[in-house]
Amino acid sequence: MFFFEAIPWYNIVMWFVVLGILIGLNELIRSSKWTSLAIFIIVPVILTPIWFFMDSEITSWFTWVKVYSALAGSIIYMVIRFTNYHKKHKWYLTLVPAILAINILEAVIREFQVGYLGFNGIVDGMQYISGGWNYVNGVAGLLNIVLICGWFGIYASSGKKKDMLWPDQTKLWIIAYGVWNIAYVYSCAPGNAFYSGVALNIAATIPALFWAKGTWMQNRAATLSFWMMWVMTFPYFFAIGSTFNVSVSYNPVANWTLAIISLVLNVTLAIWQIHRIRKNRLNPLKDEIFTDLKEYKIINSYREEDINQRHSHTA
Repeated sequence: MFFFEAIPWYNIVMWFVVLGILIGLNELIRSSKWTSLAIFIIVPVILTPIWFFMDSEITSWFTWVKVYSALAGSIIYMVIRFTNYHKKHKWYLTLVPAILAINILEAVIREFQVGYLGFNGIVDGMQYISGGWNYVNGVAGLLNIVLICGWFGIYASSGKKKDMLWPDQTKLWIIAYGVWNIAYVYSCAPGNAFYSGVALNIAATIPALFWAKGTWMQNRAATLSFWMMWVMTFPYFFAIGSTFNVSVSYNPVANWTLAIISLVLNVTLAIWQIHRIRKNRLNPLKDEIFTDLKEYKIINSYREEDINQRHSHTA
């Protein structure tokens, strides 16, 4: 196969199991404040000593940083979902793009590290090949950071499921991020790219496209937190030698293909955003850029429904 070596039927089944569990856990935290507190605070507190003292092959700084930065994002978003703090302190909303940018930057640094140091062979318990694609996708990641926009329009829904919604986070940005992240994992965490690259990204995107529009950022932080806690606790489950491991093809053409698509998508988004900013004379640090799009209006309409409901209750 082009991107991966042979994928037996039981690995395909496991892929769908991983996808289903990630989506299911995400729905649990969407529906309950107490479940969110348990999964994002209590469970990590219990597991941290276990991670620290257990004997495993997790030696990469990136894995340790990623689990806690993902959890930090989930906790930051919980404050928006379950309190009014962000309404009284508008600056708090800047933490949402900040933690997102930090998570992308962590990966970009790792991408450049893999390329610059020429990772080839077994490194940190994984088989690597490195090349120019690391730099190309690293540049795409930096561009993806710059293209984060409209964070002052973030709000929390007041329905049964307390969601943090981001109307100005367009489908194109989500897709550009997703392809960039898959390309990153494929090159820099090839040992479980089949799951943590493809399944993990799709698990956050499916709800945001169908039944929980506007929740992608919340979904991404939650599903990444679930995944990283699993990887830290059971590091060998999908590792080399495991029944469920699916090896990438280690074909440089495959790496180049993903990196180039990633860069093209982010450059396309950059051109679109620059055009809209200049045409509408917007300040990208303060203004929302895509307010006239149908997808923005759908997500923002939930805010208007909440306002109307509150007015009807007080009338």
